[in-house]
Amino acid sequence: MSSDSMIFILSRLSFGAIATFLSIMVWSKTRDAAWMLIVIGTIIAYGEVVFTALESFGLASIDVFNVWGVSLIRLLFTNLPTLLYSAAFLVVIIRRSMR
Repeated sequence: MSSDSMIFILSRLSFGAIATFLSIMVWSKTRDAAWMLIVIGTIIAYGEVVFTALESFGLASIDVFNVWGVSLIRLLFTNLPTLLYSAAFLVVIIRRSMR
């Protein structure tokens, strides 16, 4: 593994850990549905970073459940945070339009 890819992985792990820690702090302070969706999306996004790092080090494989040649776990880790963020934005838009 080259040093530039190692720096990239370590920076993603570091900044992801900070974002995840802060999102858990927000989780403990609020029970708002939109914020909860953002927090869950952030935690899942960090899980994707961790599994990608473990896979690049050869310690894990997330390609165990394949359907039509596509890894379901990789597909979920990649797209679920964006879906949760979209749902959070939709909750805020609906809440604001009902006022």
